[in-house]
Amino acid sequence: MTTTHPLHIYTDGAARGNPGPGGYGALLMWGNKVKEISAGYRLTTNNRMELLAVISALEALTKQDIPLTIYTDSQYLVNTVEKKWLDKWIKTDFKGGKKNKDLWMRYWQLAKKFSIRFVWVKGHAENPYNNRCDELATAAAVSKDLLIDEGYETSLRND
Repeated sequence: MTTTHPLHIYTDGAARGNPGPGGYGALLMWGNKVKEISAGYRLTTNNRMELLAVISALEALTKQDIPLTIYTDSQYLVNTVEKKWLDKWIKTDFKGGKKNKDLWMRYWQLAKKFSIRFVWVKGHAENPYNNRCDELATAAAVSKDLLIDEGYETSLRND
């Protein structure tokens, strides 16, 4: 597919306490079009919200097989994908206590539909897009009617 504008996605996650109430925010940018998404959860972790921001952005896309760049201030995400840690985790069924298997497997299934490149950006710096995602994530984390992070809360009951 030929595109005149590349797709850029900025994401961020937040948790008030870790674990605690959390939220994510994402900006999907295609040319001059921008879509904002966010949601808040009653009990979760920062890393889960960072990852859920990416998953939710990918799930919001209506086109597949497109190249896209995801910008995040999470080295956890960038390193896990770009350094191929996820491939090893999947092969070993997340042996050694690797966390967030439910979300990583969800991401892995989605990622097959796209050509994804992750780029790390410094958080809380001069990047207006990352800052906007931080605002969305923080607002979602303190909003009313927080969702349940089923994967996280189930893991607590199973420990």
